[in-house]
Amino acid sequence: MMMFMLYLLPLLMLLSGVMVYISNRAHLLATLLSLEFIVLALFLCLFEVLNFLNYENFFSMMFLTFSVCEGALGLSVLVSMIRTHGTDYFQTFSVLQC
Repeated sequence: MMMFMLYLLPLLMLLSGVMVYISNRAHLLATLLSLEFIVLALFLCLFEVLNFLNYENFFSMMFLTFSVCEGALGLSVLVSMIRTHGTDYFQTFSVLQC
């Protein structure tokens, strides 16, 4: 029963992160946080699968490296949008304004 709960937790985390990502489209920061939560849930799923199959965890370290790069890129986009537009609220952006 405990093993079932151990495997169910990352899947619940993944589903809740996807639901927050779908439902919250107002601020870029909230969107980036939900994406990072999804990446964390995927890392937990990957780690459990690799441990269950008795593989090495080298690929999980590569996954963490790429997720850190993705987070840094998202934060740099957030900072540049705040510097140019003054806010991270999506409704203030225009498609015609570049």
